[in-house]
Amino acid sequence: MDKYIWLIPLLPLAGFIINGLGRNILPKNVIGFIGSFLVFASFGLSIGAFLQVKSTGAFNVSMFDWFAVGNFKISFAFLIDQLSAIMLLIITGVGFLIHLYSVGYMKDDDGYGKFFSYLNLFVFFMLLLVMGSNYLIMFIGWEGVGLCSYLLIGFWYTNPDYADAAKKAFIMNRIGDLGFIIAIFILILVFGSASFSDIFQKAPTKDFASVNFTLITILLFVGAVGKSAQIPLFTWLPDAMAGPTPVSALIHAATMVTAGVYMIARSNILFTLAPVTLHIIAIIGLATAVLGALIALTQTDIKKVLAYSTVSQLGYMFLGLGVGAYTGAFFHVLTHAFFKALLFLGAGSVIHAVSGEQDMRKMGGLKGKLPITFITMLIGTLAISGIPPFAGFFSKDEILAHTFNYSTTMYVIGVITAMFTSFYMFRMLYLTFYGKFRGSHEQEHHLHESPPTMTIPLVILAILSTIGGFVGVPESLGGHHMLEEFLAPVFKGSTALMTKASLSDLTEKTLMAISVLAALAALAYAYIKYNKNAEVPVSDSEERPALIDISYHKFYIDELYDLVIRKPLDALSVFFYKVVDRLGIDGFVNGLGKGSIEASKGLRLLQTGNVGFYIFMMVVGIISVLMYILIKV
Repeated sequence: MDKYIWLIPLLPLAGFIINGLGRNILPKNVIGFIGSFLVFASFGLSIGAFLQVKSTGAFNVSMFDWFAVGNFKISFAFLIDQLSAIMLLIITGVGFLIHLYSVGYMKDDDGYGKFFSYLNLFVFFMLLLVMGSNYLIMFIGWEGVGLCSYLLIGFWYTNPDYADAAKKAFIMNRIGDLGFIIAIFILILVFGSASFSDIFQKAPTKDFASVNFTLITILLFVGAVGKSAQIPLFTWLPDAMAGPTPVSALIHAATMVTAGVYMIARSNILFTLAPVTLHIIAIIGLATAVLGALIALTQTDIKKVLAYSTVSQLGYMFLGLGVGAYTGAFFHVLTHAFFKALLFLGAGSVIHAVSGEQDMRKMGGLKGKLPITFITMLIGTLAISGIPPFAGFFSKDEILAHTFNYSTTMYVIGVITAMFTSFYMFRMLYLTFYGKFRGSHEQEHHLHESPPTMTIPLVILAILSTIGGFVGVPESLGGHHMLEEFLAPVFKGSTALMTKASLSDLTEKTLMAISVLAALAALAYAYIKYNKNAEVPVSDSEERPALIDISYHKFYIDELYDLVIRKPLDALSVFFYKVVDRLGIDGFVNGLGKGSIEASKGLRLLQTGNVGFYIFMMVVGIISVLMYILIKV
């Protein structure tokens, strides 16, 4: 298998080149087939890599020597271990389903070929990110997915708002990326290498006991904050809904936004050596989970609800990382990939059926018209809400159990946030599928289930959202945590350094019961409010209660950033332009030019053309020189 590893990222890259060059020549069915098949072929190879890791363990594949500067050498090499093997399956597997879905969803779009080429390029860079054996290759993939997110979010760039959303995502990611690249420079300076194996082996030794791992890990975390949309760099992700729905599923479910979680999980030994950073991660993760959930409670755009849900779920993942539950956090990455991709693609199916409408206030009664979409989205909603035995229950409860061990206060806040999750997700489900249809007669006339290319991925993801959690059934429920056992070699260094008190079976079951009852209580409240009483959120022209209005306007965080950051920077740039640049620098340079011109005008008067005047001036000059000599003597 080793000799074919390079094909895993190369195949999607080939799809990008073929579809990119042939976007105006190849038929749409050929473009869709090429884009989807090459990702599926990459998925097949990823299965082979996973099986090899499972049977023989991790392995490195060195492609070529990249560059050498003195004693510092970098090889372009791939590391396929337990962590990257699972990520490969997620990226290529879920990625293929999103490509297949896009065949039907984007069939009428004029940029069909360009869209598939961008999707393939995104998959290529994401694979590079998780396969790299050193931080530099990871950073290439890191920057590549940032570029592709800009291209995909702003795919319909003729709409100025969509173009602005793409620019916002790109710029906010650059802020985080600055922290990441500085951390890489420090790691190279300290360890003389960017290779994971060199750094992770040396870090726990006495020779590097004096290294400030807190500084390094905080800078790494800054990179993760930008890519994985944590406070304060989270506002780009909800705006990224401007892209086509398959883009939302690809970016917000299984790939780009989980890159930060993957990077920290990959660098787990460095973070374990920096407990202060872990505490900061836990606090920011929990705060992000709460804020995302509070905003999602009142949104009326179906994709915005899912976007803020993603922000909240990412917060849970970082909470897990912060409390040392590396396996639990990565487990949630896995299950989240299934149910969030399902929910986004299901939302796309709904939007497709109602002629592009995204406002849930203009939906309702779609259960009978879109039976497959409804059933699959119901499963996704149950999974994200933490209802057993669906996937989200096992991963979320593992994080909450570790949080309980870490801090009771954090645990209580986490459970309350889980209640919010259940409420806003079932609120979305009831507003969309139950009651009477609230759209126009024209929309109602055209209501229909999506084509098989769109519903087949929904069914597959629904199955995965149902059974995906069984890879991590806790022993307290009589299960075997296969994922924890599989990932043990990746986290063994951190496990050896951490001392954790294990929970008793009774305590663990009690915590599970509390979270499930909380989710069911929120479900019941959503049922009474939006199904039984058939309440519908008020229109934008009507007045809302103060707290609901603040949540609906996303706590005015964008406006706050605009006031505190953008406007002062704009004013400063105007000052530099008008005062420093135009009056200062330009004034000085232009002044020299004008001075030369004015001086030349005076000297020009001496050029009279009169020979006698010239002789007179020559004599004056000679006399002046002689007088100067006499005076000096």
